[in-house]
Amino acid sequence: MKTFVIDPSECGGCFSCQIVCKDEHCGNDWTPYAKPQPDWGQLWGKLYYYERGHVPQVRVSYVFVPCQHCIDAPCSAACPVEGAIYTRSDGLVIIDPSKCTGCQLCIDSCPYNCIFYNTDLGIAQKCTGCAHLVDRGFPISEPRCADVCPHEAIKFGEESELDLGGTGTLYPEYGLTTRVHYKNLPKRFIAGTVYDPDTKEVIIGANCSLSGSSSDTTTTDNFGDFWFDGLPEAEFTLTIDKDGKSKTINVTTVEEDIGLGDIALS
Repeated sequence: MKTFVIDPSECGGCFSCQIVCKDEHCGNDWTPYAKPQPDWGQLWGKLYYYERGHVPQVRVSYVFVPCQHCIDAPCSAACPVEGAIYTRSDGLVIIDPSKCTGCQLCIDSCPYNCIFYNTDLGIAQKCTGCAHLVDRGFPISEPRCADVCPHEAIKFGEESELDLGGTGTLYPEYGLTTRVHYKNLPKRFIAGTVYDPDTKEVIIGANCSLSGSSSDTTTTDNFGDFWFDGLPEAEFTLTIDKDGKSKTINVTTVEEDIGLGDIALS
């Protein structure tokens, strides 16, 4: 079975994946796989951009989201036309442009928002996994997004030949099993800069302890900074101490990553 492995930690945010999808499908009729993608308004593979934290503790993350090619795809179940949305023997899910009636029930059924309506053609459309290239074989036998990625953040191939260790689905709360596997999805962080308000200098080597649903310890670096990465969405207690001075802060990552800014230790 064919599958994607997408690693956001390797993504540099070049947007080549998103651009090359337009290049491959705009103005090109790949019937019976897909009709041309509109020049505007549709991104069959979208690179989402996230600014996380608070100045000055900020990180940027990118997550590429094509059709997830779900096993037991809800779009297929929602379609009233037999065979209009089908799963190929290799696992790729296809909307047959010759059978689609444009009822848009599949669009409403997709929790990933990966199906689009082409108003000019009156049909639903989405990522095909570049099935026309997969079937053609050499010289390109994989989706263009995977072929063009300079950091190999997007990989495509046989499920048995790819490393699926440590991967998971995007938004597992949807309860779907997909053929797009994600590795190193962004998790919450808590960060800050510790300083001495009397000397107005950063404090190097302050002990920072985090307790709650998970616990960890670290020390501030040469810039007075500390970072706790890979955290769940939960409530935490942060304790900072150095040379008899201490501070305790209650922190929550339930809604967002936390950049605490400058923290005076007195």
